[in-house]
Amino acid sequence: MVTFVDRVVIHVAAGDGGNGCASIRREKFKPLAGPDGANGGRGGDVVLVVDPQTTTLLGYHHQPHRRATSGTQGAGDMRAGKTGEDLVLPVPDGTVVKTLDGEVLADLVGEGTRFVAATGGHGGLGNAALASPRRKAPGFALLGGEGEQIDLVLELKSVADVALVGFPSAGKSSLIAAMSAARPKIADYPFTTLVPNLGVVQAGDERYTVADVPGLIPGASEGRGLGLEFLRHIERCAVIVHVLDCATLEPGRDPVSDLDTIEAELSAYAGDLDIAGGRVPLMERPRVVVLNKIDVPEARELAELVRPDLEARGLRVFEISTASHEGMRPLSFALAEIVKRARAEAPTAEKTRVILRPKAVDDAGFTVTQRKGSDGPYFEIRGVKPERWVRQTDFNNDEAVGYLADRLARLGVEDELYKAGAVAGDTVVIGPAEGGVVFDWEPTLQTGAELLGPRGTDLRLEEAARPTRAEKRKGFHEMMDAKAAAREELWTERQAGRWTDPDDES
Repeated sequence: MVTFVDRVVIHVAAGDGGNGCASIRREKFKPLAGPDGANGGRGGDVVLVVDPQTTTLLGYHHQPHRRATSGTQGAGDMRAGKTGEDLVLPVPDGTVVKTLDGEVLADLVGEGTRFVAATGGHGGLGNAALASPRRKAPGFALLGGEGEQIDLVLELKSVADVALVGFPSAGKSSLIAAMSAARPKIADYPFTTLVPNLGVVQAGDERYTVADVPGLIPGASEGRGLGLEFLRHIERCAVIVHVLDCATLEPGRDPVSDLDTIEAELSAYAGDLDIAGGRVPLMERPRVVVLNKIDVPEARELAELVRPDLEARGLRVFEISTASHEGMRPLSFALAEIVKRARAEAPTAEKTRVILRPKAVDDAGFTVTQRKGSDGPYFEIRGVKPERWVRQTDFNNDEAVGYLADRLARLGVEDELYKAGAVAGDTVVIGPAEGGVVFDWEPTLQTGAELLGPRGTDLRLEEAARPTRAEKRKGFHEMMDAKAAAREELWTERQAGRWTDPDDES
């Protein structure tokens, strides 16, 4: 049973941030000693890490959905919520991380290389962190932010110095078994090898890795056979070795035509590659021809016949037999020499530079756009801060809504709405049209704070006696009546035309 998987789609979700806590500290003879609600814990990240002990993506094929731990909620007495643990996902060396659209996000090469695939949500602030001279005892806290969720494509591209290519049953598996300690499955029928095999070769003081690419046949670059599934494993190699079968009994095949066919498939595949990082284009890398199975007399004669034609193309040719190991030592040292030269010519990896991109002077951090919807025109507000603040607001708490209104006003959202032509009662959406927060804009009310005094103050701290339940109920009804009267006055002024621009003749 084949257990090698080199391409998977995974769905990762970072942990959510914990909610902040709204709490008031109570002490003996001092029942209201100030806010002591702590912040919620931050959600855990999803991190991909190169692990040398991991050689396949099979685990993610069976379990593609992965989620990090969420942070816990804050508590009173300044007990902060616990931070969620990061979810570390081990991946093989040479894994490429892409989006579903094919955009490359990371190329993970080298043990310990890390990539944060999804960032955990921020923990919500408790009322102790929200307290200020104007808001001495906030009766609310911020909600935790949602963790990032994303679908990713993981592709494994083997990190090998030498790639063995050729027709099925050309002897690639036998060659890698003869050169290294690898023990792939070997048989006399096509497509015996169903997965790429890696082997380590020691030639003198030089050590290099060899990989064979199974299943190359005419049309492999277009999806025929197994070639397209495994061609990606030759992208990182330093030298390409063509293993040609000189003892094949198939009609219409000979070493030269086999070489031309495989070269055409590699050229077609290389045309779609985006070579980056200073790597040499695939068809410009050193190529070596190996004429295999010369232990057969007819194969030895054919090898001697085609060798001059291959050398005339500028290719180095080696006649070998994986059965008797004839010619194996010169081939091993020749490949070591080519790999050593390629490593010396490879560009030195430069340290990643930190790029600072300061925000533009006229960048407000959000946009206000007038759009037309099925229910009429509305104003859409998009920006990282406004959308995050909305997600962190508990809309069941009037004081939390007032705090959100203050933050939006300080950010300049209300001024931009005026400039965009918004008037009282217009529909405003913060976030995307589908899933955003919708409300009717009331520019002059500021959530009724002017009727109640400074927003966020706790009158209980200034009074010697606590109000009775009847007094609280009476105060609430008076507040609601005042809001209704203010809204009615606004509507009356709008109908009377006092909201229109006298200079606007339209």
